[in-house]
Amino acid sequence: MESPGASPGPAPTRRRRWLGWWGGRFRSLCFDVLVTVMVLEGVSVHHAASALLAMCALVVCAPALLLRRRFPWLAVAATVTVAFTGAVSWMACVAGYTAARRWGPGRRLWIASGLLSLAMIPGYYRALAGSSDRLAYVVVVPLLAVAASVLLGLWVFQRDALLASLQDRAEQAERERDLLAERAVEAERRRIAREMHDVVAHRVSVISLQAGGLSVSAPDDRTAQIAEVIRRTSASALSELREVLKVLRVHQPMDSGSGSPSLDGIATLVDDAAAGGANLRADLPDPLPEVSGAVGRAAYRVVQEALTNATKHAPHAAIRVTLDVAEDRLEVTVTNRRGAGSHTFAVPGSGYGLIGMRERVTLAGGTLRTGRTDDGGYRVRAVFPLGTDEVAA
Repeated sequence: MESPGASPGPAPTRRRRWLGWWGGRFRSLCFDVLVTVMVLEGVSVHHAASALLAMCALVVCAPALLLRRRFPWLAVAATVTVAFTGAVSWMACVAGYTAARRWGPGRRLWIASGLLSLAMIPGYYRALAGSSDRLAYVVVVPLLAVAASVLLGLWVFQRDALLASLQDRAEQAERERDLLAERAVEAERRRIAREMHDVVAHRVSVISLQAGGLSVSAPDDRTAQIAEVIRRTSASALSELREVLKVLRVHQPMDSGSGSPSLDGIATLVDDAAAGGANLRADLPDPLPEVSGAVGRAAYRVVQEALTNATKHAPHAAIRVTLDVAEDRLEVTVTNRRGAGSHTFAVPGSGYGLIGMRERVTLAGGTLRTGRTDDGGYRVRAVFPLGTDEVAA
């Protein structure tokens, strides 16, 4: 968490941008200026035949050196031009290195290397005038100098190409790994959808059909009422199961329309549970608050799961459902007393209900607390934050 006196966010961004600029273009520009000054110093002082030639060399070489990375041929041409006027320096080495680093091995590099070697000959010819070994030095030294600079440039070129290739391979491997993971997830989703359709949907359909038949041929009204609740609940479960299967198969989002669970559906949950024989009491505000879809779905699922757990683990125990609305929060509480009587028909639990509730509440921005009460019962309490525009006026 940031302290109150912390600097605003844009400052580090500006700092990183400035450092990136320094590490990139500005550093290259400083190096270019340094190389240009060193080369031109040699042109104007040591090898210039006259002040006019030195001035010409300055005019030709300076732009060529500064633009050599973008236009390597310009540096080569400037070197050749200045050389035949008698004012040549180590600019040929700089041009050879730049051409090799930018172009890599190829015909134009060999042509440029030959021209640069020839361009250095006039300067060495004048410098070694009167020497007995003049011919050997005039030919060998330019060749060695240009060859060394070109080899250095080729080494840097190959290193950069290798680094780029390794980076491309790493990125490709990462893309392939993500693709394989995505395919594995897709296959698992299809498998889960297939199992849910073949097993769960089939069994729930059988329950719905049997309950429908029982509601018609029940010997008394109480049995018919309970059978109708079972049929209605099974049909609702099938409808929601189809939505889940659609999400698993085609990656479509859950329908948030009128068929999606919401805060309004809690009253129906309570009525169905009471019709099924639960000892239930509900305190719901009238009217219900207007909340976001995420909060409404999460609150509905909390009540649904809590009622299911209460009827499974504490049959015939008193259950109370409460919805409290404050200025900035919605509090959903489901409490059941300690169960009494036989648990012979209790449905075994999977242990994932509370985990699923907590995940839903957290995704909706709320908090969930569960635990035993003083009288041995159980309490589930979910608190959801509400904006000022989410609470009904």
